Amino acid sequence: MTQLLESGHALCAGCGIGIAMNLIGKASPEKVIVTTATSCLEVTTSVYPLTAWKVPWIHTAFECVSAVASGIEAAVNKLGKDWKVLAIAGDGGTFDIGLQALSGMLERGHKVTQVCVNNEAYMNTGIQRSGATPYGAWTTTSPPGKLTIGKEQQKKSIEEIVAAHRIPYVATASVAYPADLMAKVKKAFEKQPSFINIHCPCSTGWKFGVSKTVEVGKQAVETGMWVLYEIEDGQFRVTKRISQRNPVEEYLKLQGRFKHLTESEIAKIQKHIDAEWERLEKLESLK
Repeated sequence: MTQLLESGHALCAGCGIGIAMNLIGKASPEKVIVTTATSCLEVTTSVYPLTAWKVPWIHTAFECVSAVASGIEAAVNKLGKDWKVLAIAGDGGTFDIGLQALSGMLERGHKVTQVCVNNEAYMNTGIQRSGATPYGAWTTTSPPGKLTIGKEQQKKSIEEIVAAHRIPYVATASVAYPADLMAKVKKAFEKQPSFINIHCPCSTGWKFGVSKTVEVGKQAVETGMWVLYEIEDGQFRVTKRISQRNPVEEYLKLQGRFKHLTESEIAKIQKHIDAEWERLEKLESLK
């Protein structure tokens, strides 16, 4: 267990990433080196000449956090040290700009744990849509109007892309389920290379009150909009099974980014989520 961040950072009130960092720290080994891509996390914890980081930390550009983590891991091995390496990026630096470096790191087999603190858009640079932005969501680059309903594409399945590299451990997590998240972080450090995609609700970009972060996160899971699972040594397993999912509308109505959706569009999202659950249940049944 280690404390990654000191108090005094500039993350927004109610920020899901702040909750994620606290939980990640509780599950991290004491000897850990962190590298972070440009993101909300980076700009709010390293305002020159100050820093909120309590562990060795390196800032990298959007596209190269995995490449820098690879170099750190190689140096640690060369020096014969027992430090663990943790790479952190937002969805922009993971799904999109950083995907090539992530793939290279995994293909080479570097003993690194990479975490995506996923707030489903480029929040740091102006709330632009990313490959992680869900269908129908408002962003500044996917505004709804007469000819569009917001983002017109489904979000990218980053976990399945990562799992295709045949690494030992891949998982999803949520800041609304701390025990599940911390258990997965501990396992990820034990089974490197590894990857965790953490759902981090953003009050600013998703347009909800700052006290509602955990409630929004829980509804994401309880409606099936965010599924908690892990792929360990190639075996898929749901870690939080919802026996009776809530309608997706219960999640969507909590956020201003979805307020423009019509009943027919909500029904379309519900149909997609139902189909995804059916697909994942079939995947889990394969032994």
